[in-house]
Amino acid sequence: MLYGIAAATASFLLAALLAALLRAPALSLALVDRRRRRPVPLSGGAAVALVTGLVAGVGDWTGVVPLGPAAGRLLLGALAAGALGLAADLWRLRRRWVVAGTAVAAACVVPYGETGPVAGVLAVGWITLVAAAFRGLDHADGVAGTVGVVTAFGVAACAAAELRDGLAVALLALAAALTGLLLHNWHPARIALGACGALFTGFLLAGAAVFTRAGHPPAGGAAVLFALTAPACLDVVLVLLSRRLAGRPVLRAGPDHLAHRLRRLGLTPQGAAVVVGAVSCGAVLTGVLVHTGRVGAPAVWWVAGASAAAVAGLLRVRVYGPRHGAGAQGRVPGPARPRPTRGACRVPPEVADTPGGASSRGTIFPVRQARRAEEDQVNAPLRVRNG
Repeated sequence: MLYGIAAATASFLLAALLAALLRAPALSLALVDRRRRRPVPLSGGAAVALVTGLVAGVGDWTGVVPLGPAAGRLLLGALAAGALGLAADLWRLRRRWVVAGTAVAAACVVPYGETGPVAGVLAVGWITLVAAAFRGLDHADGVAGTVGVVTAFGVAACAAAELRDGLAVALLALAAALTGLLLHNWHPARIALGACGALFTGFLLAGAAVFTRAGHPPAGGAAVLFALTAPACLDVVLVLLSRRLAGRPVLRAGPDHLAHRLRRLGLTPQGAAVVVGAVSCGAVLTGVLVHTGRVGAPAVWWVAGASAAAVAGLLRVRVYGPRHGAGAQGRVPGPARPRPTRGACRVPPEVADTPGGASSRGTIFPVRQARRAEEDQVNAPLRVRNG
């Protein structure tokens, strides 16, 4: 207990300090994201990953709170996912390569002996999905950090209930490091998680949740996993459905995430982060209570129902502008008019559409364009001389 408190305090201070120190190098390397025409460095995730790995590694190395082989592989896999995210931030890697690399890292850490082969493959997909979902949450100030802190505390409670003390301490260090980052990531954000921090956070949280539910019935395990990561799942479903319904490519980025829609409803950036954090707190609390046996698994249906209602309501929030070109909303496409040949004079619509139309449409008179001096002379007031 004392080491957990010391580890959380050290993670908070080190993450806040390291995030401030890494801001200038990120600006010099152009490792930034544009948010409302202001550059936000993406080096905060590196600070969170380094501090969490350092604190958890010190506890394992000293033997005070050993991680164990399985949790150690999970932490290494999360660090590998964070390194892949840092490469994506630096060199703009394609999403398919980032997702594939995250899936490979997840496949190397899932405990197949406890989950079984089929559930293990599903767990690999789940870890990959949650890691990508946290990357989507990082599009708004303070949202990904707030959800990560709440989820880390909930998964740490589940790990402590399973007597996985090393994993619980690592998650507490992650929660404290994200809290230290929030000092710089709260609106207006001076630094952001980036793909590095988002993939590291989502990978570690989802993997730890899989570890804590290994050996339990599959149905109850899926319910708890969903409750622990409900806001991230809600954002993914909302984005995919809205883009498909709008006929947009799924991988094309846009202001259609959960926090963006809340802003459209009139909330401030701070208010959107608080609302998403409150939703995450309720869902995570339900997952922890189901995991510890305080309430039954059907309680997760309330979380699923509230999530479905939120998706249905937020889909009605308009986030996409009118399409460019033919077929735009509000315009009825008419017959295409023949394009005039080069050198011909264009007839204004009010002349071409005059009634009686044969004489006006049949003859095109070459009209010489007035020069600037002539226009000034015509527009000048008329002056009459006496005599």
